[in-house]
Amino acid sequence: MSKKILKVVESQWKSEGRGARVRRSIGRPEIGQLDPFLMLDEFRGSSLEGAGFPDHPHRGFETVTYMLEGEIYHEDFLGNSGTLTPGDMQWMTAGRGIIHSEIPGRDMARGLQLWVNLRREYKMVEPVYQEPSKDEIPQVTEGGVSVRILAGESMGSKSALRTRTPVYYLDIELKAGASLSQPVPVNWTTFCYTLDGTAFFGPDCRDVASHNTIVFEPGEGEFVEIKNKSEDTARLVLISGQPIGEPLVQHGPFVMNTKEEIEKTFDDYKNCKNGFERARNWKSDIGTRFLNGTLWQ
Repeated sequence: MSKKILKVVESQWKSEGRGARVRRSIGRPEIGQLDPFLMLDEFRGSSLEGAGFPDHPHRGFETVTYMLEGEIYHEDFLGNSGTLTPGDMQWMTAGRGIIHSEIPGRDMARGLQLWVNLRREYKMVEPVYQEPSKDEIPQVTEGGVSVRILAGESMGSKSALRTRTPVYYLDIELKAGASLSQPVPVNWTTFCYTLDGTAFFGPDCRDVASHNTIVFEPGEGEFVEIKNKSEDTARLVLISGQPIGEPLVQHGPFVMNTKEEIEKTFDDYKNCKNGFERARNWKSDIGTRFLNGTLWQ
């Protein structure tokens, strides 16, 4: 049975970080958090125009950055650094604590950042990265449908990514007249976010334009039905995950199970301990140069 649509919500631009703009999907008031997903942003900006996300912390969850256009530079207090280009992905498990900086390149950058919660048993693991490049992400094309499998499986192909929270993350393109019935586990939380063009969803073939979130009814339906009845190519991401079902308390970039754990996290961060030891006297090079205007000098 095809999954039925619960709601469709359009994302509007808002300011985020320092000079950057985002369209918030998951995490906005009309949708809230969808266990295990905390947030999904479509971001856009150029460091030449003052857009960036300089030094900031995380604890208790994972951030997933997927580049659509342009570049973004990253650097953390563990000594990791690099550049993501179109088609690259970074799956970062913040675990017990990370501080990093994310700065778009000179040209306009566009991408997605997804926040995935962690079970209590994984919230204090050591930070770790998985960074498959564009060429390392499986892609299947058939019948006018192209799917890049960032996590999970589709069209007989699987991602090699290991996720602590079971997740499907698919980048889907449909040419004019193409259709896809994507299986998803019945009891998982499932939604789509439209990037370009107009796609048609569900048994009623509801048309949805770009920059909208389609949330599907939980607990029923074995697949998501997507069609493209327009003349232009449609592009979207389909994201599905196994609910964690634990208490959740979030304060900005910290996500734990209780208020007391959040208070302890703030104390750890302030006093550079229990995962934040390396924060003492640390500032990222790219964040510092971005803030003082010397990044491109």
